[in-house]
Amino acid sequence: MSISLLRQDYSRSSLSELDVASDPIVQFSKWFEEARQSQLAEPNAMSVATVGADGRPSSRILLLKEFDHSGFTWFTNYESRKGQELVGNPYAALLFHWIELERQVRIEGRVERVSAAESDCYFQTRPVKSRLGAIASQQSRPIANRQILGTRFVEAEEKYGDQPPRPEHWGGYRLVPDRMEFWQGRSSRMHDRILLTLEPGGLWQRERLQP
Repeated sequence: MSISLLRQDYSRSSLSELDVASDPIVQFSKWFEEARQSQLAEPNAMSVATVGADGRPSSRILLLKEFDHSGFTWFTNYESRKGQELVGNPYAALLFHWIELERQVRIEGRVERVSAAESDCYFQTRPVKSRLGAIASQQSRPIANRQILGTRFVEAEEKYGDQPPRPEHWGGYRLVPDRMEFWQGRSSRMHDRILLTLEPGGLWQRERLQP
């Protein structure tokens, strides 16, 4: 079958303006919990898109680790490609796609680093081998072969044992949203799209977008 013929009609649910909470964090929390209750694989998986100094966008899948009214938080290597891009342009876009529920959530906003204390706290909850990996890997940088990476991991394990400290180049980011869109798939590609945009006074404006 030709790729052009691959398609699926969506008919699971609908979304009206009145269905969406005036507070987008409240709405996201509702949808996120429904995704969890549906036992989807990694419902906290999200695409994180950044833009480099050359204007080229890049995206990758990361795992959301916390969200509240202060923003959406994830943890990574500050010296990675995304980390370097965020230095030059501290804005990003997140995308959650829960295909089984025929839903997407698009989130845009400014990104800031979380405090060192918050990064330390989360780092200690990670499995030991994941902590060692954060020390051993110079994320996004070229390496000659897998063996070198393995050697670095063993060296970190021998040096720190089961108490590896958080390296300074690793920690958390928080995206503070100013734009959130809730998308519900509908039949005949007439999807429901409800956008909430943060106004200067701190209130969220809600409006429907055409599919």
